Amino acid sequence: MKQPKPLHYHIKTYGCQMNERDSETIAGVLAKRGMKPASLSQADVVFVNTCTVRDKAEQKVFGFLGRLRELKEANPNVVLGICGCMTQQEAVAAKIKARFPHMDIIIGTHNLEQLDSYLDRVLNKRQRVLELWQQRSDAEIQLPARRVGKYKAFVNINYGCNNFCSYCIVPHVRGREKSRTPQAIREEIEVLAAEGYLEVTLLGQNVNSYGKDLPQQPDFASLLNHVHAVDGLERIRFMTSHPRDVNQRLVEALATLPKVCSHVHLPLQAGSNRILELMNRGYTREHFTNLVEQLRKAVPDIAITTDIIVGFPGETEDDFAQTLAAVEEIRFDSAFTFMFSPRSGTPAARMDDQLPVAEKRRRLQQLMEAQNRISLELNQQLVGTTQRVLVEEKAGKLFKGRTSSNKLVFVETDQDITGSTVRVNITEAGTWNLTGRREE
Repeated sequence: MKQPKPLHYHIKTYGCQMNERDSETIAGVLAKRGMKPASLSQADVVFVNTCTVRDKAEQKVFGFLGRLRELKEANPNVVLGICGCMTQQEAVAAKIKARFPHMDIIIGTHNLEQLDSYLDRVLNKRQRVLELWQQRSDAEIQLPARRVGKYKAFVNINYGCNNFCSYCIVPHVRGREKSRTPQAIREEIEVLAAEGYLEVTLLGQNVNSYGKDLPQQPDFASLLNHVHAVDGLERIRFMTSHPRDVNQRLVEALATLPKVCSHVHLPLQAGSNRILELMNRGYTREHFTNLVEQLRKAVPDIAITTDIIVGFPGETEDDFAQTLAAVEEIRFDSAFTFMFSPRSGTPAARMDDQLPVAEKRRRLQQLMEAQNRISLELNQQLVGTTQRVLVEEKAGKLFKGRTSSNKLVFVETDQDITGSTVRVNITEAGTWNLTGRREE
């Protein structure tokens, strides 16, 4: 007997912007079936999109899957699915199938294009699905998407990663680099602009290596120029950049293309050259610092943000001191900071001299205190300046938006300015945001 036709869905997303974009595809597929978003308790279909970069993310997912067991017991007809980086690992997918038998659909990162047929198998035949593909299909790029925001949108430009940093599981679960064509990317952005989207973020595990696998080998700078010509588009962001692949053409694009935002997320990961080599990052601290100098010379108001890992295997107190010194020297606008988390299947997980959690936690706290102080100091320098802010939504009595340099700004005004780019005089600065009044 067939199950009742599902009417509502709920998607739980863990991880990076790539996962957020994949969740928009899942929502698009479900919306095409006539379904509407709902709370977890009201949903007929629940999908969990997972991250495996750190152990903490995996433990959160396992905890959530336990909650879904109660949901299934209360409503046997609810369809429960899981996808993403965790389940792309065969051993993890098998563990989920055995440990969480209430999960109906278990897929990885590459086969979202089959989601509609998987749902039919569960709904019409009551068959569980466990299917992992080793390569992403081009057909998925053509799938519908239900965008989360009204004014800003994510656009994938390439998938996968060829770098194989010693600590990172991403190349193993996202696959090798695969670029979309400039034409396909521009066509997607033209549709978004026509629908009223003002800003796009070009997504890739390493946007700077874009195009190396395409016949004409267009580089990322040429793609930025190509996208820049789209009418109606106001802003272009991108992430993530690998320091090894930033070239002079990209620096020039940042300096000369008005729509390209003055913000680069450039992961340092460590300030010690010895640790960078063990991480297989492919650059030195000196190379990274020189790159930052080039960017700031070309774009004086540019914001540089970063990722840093503490407690990498074998990291000495001196190695950590070099990371702190690099943070003080470079003065990032903000940083995502992490304790090293061993990922099964990566070289770093098998390295000797794994540090105790307590020591990693101490170093992380020290790093966060230094970076938070720097972030506040840099934000305080903006008090009294005028910034152009793209306003995304109302937040209580204020409006919330971001500058070109990706600073979060709360705006005081009596008018509804949602969806507008306005001039804002900055009056207050905090560690993570600014406050200001709209200039008439």
